[in-house]
Amino acid sequence: MAKKRSNAATQTRVYVAKNFRLFLNQKDWKFIIIAGVIAVLVSSIVGDKMFENFESTKSGFFALVSAGIWIGIFNSIQRICKEHDTITSEYRSGLHISSYIMSHVIFDFFLCLSQSMLLFFISKIFIDYPSRGLIFRYAVIEYAITFFLIVWGSDIMGIMVSSISPNPNTAMTAMPFVLIIQLVMSGVLFELSGWSEKIADITVSKWGMSALGSIADLNSEELPLRMNEAFPNVVRLEDDAMFTHTSEHLLTSWIVILVIMFVCTLVSIIALKIKNRGS
Repeated sequence: MAKKRSNAATQTRVYVAKNFRLFLNQKDWKFIIIAGVIAVLVSSIVGDKMFENFESTKSGFFALVSAGIWIGIFNSIQRICKEHDTITSEYRSGLHISSYIMSHVIFDFFLCLSQSMLLFFISKIFIDYPSRGLIFRYAVIEYAITFFLIVWGSDIMGIMVSSISPNPNTAMTAMPFVLIIQLVMSGVLFELSGWSEKIADITVSKWGMSALGSIADLNSEELPLRMNEAFPNVVRLEDDAMFTHTSEHLLTSWIVILVIMFVCTLVSIIALKIKNRGS
């Protein structure tokens, strides 16, 4: 067993190095450039309205979460399925499927880190984020962590879809449906209840919104309703539990995203093993 684990670890290191080598040789800087372009477009539009009122701030965060999810999924949606023949061949030669998937997870950690930091720091040029954090002294650290988890979590979800899909065309066909589910189930566009609320609980979008809203304290009286401009006496009857302004709630949101990522990684491994069981 020790030898097998060591072999798996060695394979993971080899494939991580291969992923970095391919990234540099193929000059896949487009993934980082696209992230920067999206960040500029979204941030320049929502920046002026952020933290003026509850609705504008909520919509602004939704736009940023949507951008992060799109960036993450686009990274990996075709990557696994287009290598199916290679995976099958190397699986016959002793490839550990878990090592192969984990190599992509590790490589994408660094790719998503660069993309999410680009997204966050560009947004910071246009958006004046609150300075006081819940867990850390400065809220910018919490925002940066949240953006990273949104992008990386969506990337791992893309790996899962790519692992299940038989070919790149199928994966790209599935991509819009995955995005729509993420956006509809975020809890921003529609009020969720019953079965839809249960589905929302396993989406990165909901917990990303929950984390950002928690950090910014969307329930604060300092973020009035838009109708308060015409009716100053109108108040919210109750706070939105999704945006509870506590360190415990923020940590819960981060942990749930990590759990979703773990499950997606596990499903990816199982899907590839099922595909190659005949080998």
